Amino acid sequence: MAIQAHETVQGDSVYGPGTYIDKTVLSVPEDAQRILKLLASRTPGFNQDPAFLDTVKFEGRPTPMIPGPLKAPVLSAALHAMCGLVANELLEIRDGTSVKDASVTVNTDHAGMWLGKTFTAYVNGEDISTLARRRALSKIFDRDFEQGFGVGPLAGRATALYPTKDYNVWYQLHGSLDASKTLKSMGIDMDVPLKDFKEGYDYIREHIQKWSPDELEMHNVRHGLCGSICYSPGGWRETEMGKRLAEYPLVNYTHESYARPTPAVPLPILPDRRPLAGIKVLEMVRIIAGPTVGVTLASLGADVIRVNCSKLPDLNALQLTLNAGKRTVDLDISKESDMTQLKRLLEGADVFVQGFRYGSLDRKGLGLRNMLDLAAKRNKGLIYVDENCYGPAGPFAERPGWQQIGDAASGASYVMGKALGYDEGTSVLPPLPISDMTTGIVGALATLLALRDRARHGGSYHVVSSLVAGDTILVDPEVGLYPVDVVQRTLDEFQFDRTSPDQFVSEIMIQVIDGWKRVFPEYVAQDSPFMTSFESTPWGRMEILKPVAQLGDEPATPHWSSPPVPICQNDGMISWA
Repeated sequence: MAIQAHETVQGDSVYGPGTYIDKTVLSVPEDAQRILKLLASRTPGFNQDPAFLDTVKFEGRPTPMIPGPLKAPVLSAALHAMCGLVANELLEIRDGTSVKDASVTVNTDHAGMWLGKTFTAYVNGEDISTLARRRALSKIFDRDFEQGFGVGPLAGRATALYPTKDYNVWYQLHGSLDASKTLKSMGIDMDVPLKDFKEGYDYIREHIQKWSPDELEMHNVRHGLCGSICYSPGGWRETEMGKRLAEYPLVNYTHESYARPTPAVPLPILPDRRPLAGIKVLEMVRIIAGPTVGVTLASLGADVIRVNCSKLPDLNALQLTLNAGKRTVDLDISKESDMTQLKRLLEGADVFVQGFRYGSLDRKGLGLRNMLDLAAKRNKGLIYVDENCYGPAGPFAERPGWQQIGDAASGASYVMGKALGYDEGTSVLPPLPISDMTTGIVGALATLLALRDRARHGGSYHVVSSLVAGDTILVDPEVGLYPVDVVQRTLDEFQFDRTSPDQFVSEIMIQVIDGWKRVFPEYVAQDSPFMTSFESTPWGRMEILKPVAQLGDEPATPHWSSPPVPICQNDGMISWA
């Protein structure tokens, strides 16, 4: 597959330091093919054979579908295609079917909608974005896992972008799932009477503007809290953490060769023809990125058990889409009996996905080295997946983080502010939970590569997929940004609202979905060709987006064999099928 001609020009005067703008704008499917080739060339262990890459077909509308200059749908399409290609390699190993006779089809519009999949599902005939707008979403859940998240004018704006004492430098404040902890640490009175989110934002802004960005950063590091200076792309690359993260590929998996060797593990042959049928995945994750790893692997046939603790908060709506094809269990690993149950599950697992702070599970005896010892004892390699914020090394590697932190640190929020015409330094979130979703699909892709290598050569593997890396690729010089005229045409076509620094990601996502409904209502409808239906779920009838990559081998193509289920559905024992 020849890489399409593509040139960029430096965009410092348009989108800020360290940005590059497309000189020649390719159609979205053409650009997805180009970026597939680019990412494949940068991914150690990925098959570089042009004939192999040529088995991918991209189709879809030629023009962008989200506000701003970031090519997130294009990148999403390329990453899903890579997953499909490795899936075909797994089929070749298992069944002997040549990858050159296989195929992968990716619709780029589907790949773009997938970035907003958590709000595009339907429950009993109403889509989640509509339920959320009517404040009716919480009524469909029997158990509330949010535990007061975002309630009130202050908690609802504890996660937002704020100006600081330093001219033209903004800061991403993040309340995590307990806003009071963050706000009280900064001396903000949680009991002040306020009417609405606007008053909450204005009140917090008055306090934040008294701090310099470095003071905010050190305060949050000292207290173990989330937050990030809003860097330009060039500014982030000059930081020590930016330099350390740049040492690693986006799709980052390594053979842990120092561990005791374990033999090759044949892929199970079962009536289920999907590539990962018989593979056992245990995940300890919350929110979006980590569960996206597991739900992707489940669509490829893996038996995925998701572990949560009902004492810990999560966002209710996410289980509607990110638990498809999974089973779930409630385990509190501070209890000896629950830790015993977890370790029993780990003994049979092929893949362990964890989304807690990098290195934090080491203190519980669940770190990489512990799992490698387990793999040696059972003489069967394990794939250990770390989903985190800042990557595998550097001064912030163990710091907590969220999607918005990746957006701010990488320069993505800075670029969005520039693209929307705000004053210098004003930063705005990208239009969807892009870094969360990208981190999830990158983690799944790296896991597929590791499972392929384990089937061929044996051994155990370590995957690290990080939120900041999932954003930095969007402002990569070779990926490029859309020119101003293309951005304006997209805004005009979809009539997207102008987003602002105070908005939470779900508010922006609803506005984007509104634009999609105006331009291609058939794609976001219940009977969309991109939807799959489940007649009976714990919440009633549901339609959710299908997996993006479609394989030429129909029985093996990704799909979920069971509907989404609630977090912590099983309170007692659970075992592998």
